[in-house]
Amino acid sequence: MRVAAIDQGTTSTRCLVVEADGTARVTGSLTHAQRHPAPGWVEHDPAELLRNIRALIAAAGAVDAIALANQGESCLAWDAVSGDALSPVIVWQDARSTESLAARPAKQAARAKAISGLPLDPYFSASKLGWLMENVPAVATARATGRLRLGTTDAYFLDRLTGIFATDLATASRTGLLDLSTGRWSAELCDLHGVPLEFLPPIRAVDAGFGTIDGVPLRVSIVDQQAALYGHGCRAPGDAKITFGTGAFLLAIAGPERPAPEGLLPTIGWQRTGEAPVFAIEGGVYDAGAALEWLRRLDLYSETAELDGFTGPSALSRGLVFVPALSGLAAPYWDRKAAPLFIGMEAATERRDMVRAALEGIALLTVGLIEAAERAGAPITEISIDGGLSQSGYFARFLATASGRVVKVPALHEMTALGLAALCGVDVGAARGGDRHFAPDDSVSPQDRARFAEAVAKSRGWRT
Repeated sequence: MRVAAIDQGTTSTRCLVVEADGTARVTGSLTHAQRHPAPGWVEHDPAELLRNIRALIAAAGAVDAIALANQGESCLAWDAVSGDALSPVIVWQDARSTESLAARPAKQAARAKAISGLPLDPYFSASKLGWLMENVPAVATARATGRLRLGTTDAYFLDRLTGIFATDLATASRTGLLDLSTGRWSAELCDLHGVPLEFLPPIRAVDAGFGTIDGVPLRVSIVDQQAALYGHGCRAPGDAKITFGTGAFLLAIAGPERPAPEGLLPTIGWQRTGEAPVFAIEGGVYDAGAALEWLRRLDLYSETAELDGFTGPSALSRGLVFVPALSGLAAPYWDRKAAPLFIGMEAATERRDMVRAALEGIALLTVGLIEAAERAGAPITEISIDGGLSQSGYFARFLATASGRVVKVPALHEMTALGLAALCGVDVGAARGGDRHFAPDDSVSPQDRARFAEAVAKSRGWRT
């Protein structure tokens, strides 16, 4: 089977063609615009994303199946009859609903977490969809005429590409509207957020099939991070991966029962047809690649190669710390008022020192996720990583040392695409070969860790 694996991400859409023997090649990549119409707002043009997906499918050539990964919490509204978008895509990074959620009584937050496993945070789709219902007249009109459709971006893409209005269970678990105990939309949570349940998509298994595009079946649709988890070969409790893209996202297999992690989130890893859902523990850092891209715009570095080759003592051990909180702090802090922080500079500090501190700060925030996941019962001894930052040997070594665990870097870091192909039934073992392993040493001391924790504390609650 030859699979076109489409990874529709935060900054670009990529296509890998995975052959029957598991070998893979990138056949195209297209970037898209990201708009910031107000402070804390992040939007995409849904028509642009759809055009890019169609162009990449066409460029892939003859394939036997198509699989699609989506951004997760990003969502929109559209017209069920015309297919026209009624809103922009409100991206997972968007924080426009922060104040309205903060005003909710504590009992609502507790109830939402009990049902969905998720906190009342603007990261998730529920409050974004509620904002659309309250603030976009075209959405209200479509509701009144029965023509409204609401959902995460996958449901929009599937509706427009194949005519199938649906989502999968893993994606639904990222909305804040799913009852994790039943695998169905929660009427109580929909009422809480003002989201009409009848306009949400039906929920399917990840490989249940989602129609055809020009006669080619679209076999699999799932969240990008869950696809990467599957692509890394994580199957047993404690198997874990971290993807370093725009953000950094840890997922660890929990097993067949819903976990109750402190500070992290229970989520659905995947559900295959005829099988029970696989639960996972999830935690994220809002700004990983996004923080480095910010440093690039500030001319602190220009080439990716500059993210490697550091020698001598770490920036952390020299008192230079960076907290990557441009969008606030995600798990386990859930603090949208946290601000990015550089601390410890002196007259001799150079640009390269600051880049090094940024790499270390991203690594140390993810170490907090690893430790929280293990406290929740996931016995993590090795971490498999992918994404742009995984290609920095310095970063991988520092992460191994700071976490006290072996870090594995697969030769091919397009794990989302490999997971999509594997869910279609392709044996991708050949593409995962040639791993690099980084063992921990003793170069990060308890005092270093305490210094970073102090900097994180200083960054919290800064924004008004």
